[in-house]
Amino acid sequence: MSYTSSTVCVPEVGAVPRHIAIIMDGNGRWATQRKLPRVAGHTKGVEAVRTTVEGCARRGVGYLTLFAFSSENWRRPRDEVSFLMRLFASTLERETTRLEKNGIRLRVVGDLSMFDASLRTLIQRAEAKTAHNLRMTLTVAANYGGRWDILQAARQLVEQTAADGRPALVDEASFAQHLAFAYAPEPDLFIRTGGERRISNFLLWHLAYTELYFTDTFWPDFDDAALEAALASYRARERRFGRATA
Repeated sequence: MSYTSSTVCVPEVGAVPRHIAIIMDGNGRWATQRKLPRVAGHTKGVEAVRTTVEGCARRGVGYLTLFAFSSENWRRPRDEVSFLMRLFASTLERETTRLEKNGIRLRVVGDLSMFDASLRTLIQRAEAKTAHNLRMTLTVAANYGGRWDILQAARQLVEQTAADGRPALVDEASFAQHLAFAYAPEPDLFIRTGGERRISNFLLWHLAYTELYFTDTFWPDFDDAALEAALASYRARERRFGRATA
């Protein structure tokens, strides 16, 4: 299935977002406030992931995208990055069966070439095990960046043009089909926890008409009530997509 850009036509709008995208921020600060190692916040954050996945699936959200590791996160201390890779691997091993049983498809999007072979194998197995599920698609953005996504799509379009031997028709539709998230509608709701008010190189192409929601709640404390508060804010907004107010 392909989706048309919100800058081309007005998408379907409902009380429940089709697609929610989340930057899970504040794990380290959550731990620091409690005089714990930063990695303790990441471990606790996995519980919030489980709660949010279950809450979105229960409410009928079709797509949930979680920004787990950005292309800029390699700048963090080596020990923290190493821990995050191990946590990613152990979470995949532990949670894939739960996702499969609950009808949730897992996809991992980003430049996976930077990960070691064992982690890439775990990702491939988890994606394959859940590929038949239709209830909700959970995407984990890992070593992902919005600029990377746009550049890799442009490269694919150039390569396709060269292979076809003729100039490509470059419009939004032809370009967007090469983006890493071509399989999903643009997010209706973007959530960032942890108090920061920026999108940090996440889904740059896709957030053109997304409703933005920022909360001071640190990710490990983001529970079902916090998710409902974000959804209530979304439902209260008038989505005009360039149109005049009714």
